[in-house]
Amino acid sequence: MEIELADHFDNMGKVVQELLKGSNPTQIASITGFKRAEVLEYIEEWKQVVRNDSGARDRAKEAISGADQHYAMLIKEAWKTVEDADQAGQLNVKATALKLIADIESKRIGMLQEVGLLDNVELANQVAETERKQEILIGILKDVSAEHPQIKKEIMRRLAQITGVIEPVEIVENASGS
Repeated sequence: MEIELADHFDNMGKVVQELLKGSNPTQIASITGFKRAEVLEYIEEWKQVVRNDSGARDRAKEAISGADQHYAMLIKEAWKTVEDADQAGQLNVKATALKLIADIESKRIGMLQEVGLLDNVELANQVAETERKQEILIGILKDVSAEHPQIKKEIMRRLAQITGVIEPVEIVENASGS
């Protein structure tokens, strides 16, 4: 009986390990060789154990926090690659790195949702907050570009990369016509 219980928790650990990596139940079933229904049962059981055991809850929080920090590090490095590729004019590398960032963010959010840390309301609030911050930053950059016309074109070009909207740039000719 004890060996069966140990095997059971070992199997649950394998499932949870893949879950924390961002894999979905179908992927976990493929990786572990368990049936998808078994994977779902292990996940649900793990959630119950974690809810009822403060030590397990603390360890789970540490594991999730570690995974989240790992995702953050990967995203930071990918953004450095985007900047380097942009400087070197390597558009294919830049596009690949941007896709990688989107994929990592998706897995990160999926992991947090899967373990119940992000519900739809919280996720919507995070998206809204991110959009609000983006609008503030865009406003700041537009104000700076208005005050410093020599950098306006470059700021507007870079803003277009972020927003996907090409901002109109006024070209003002001086009175002498040059």
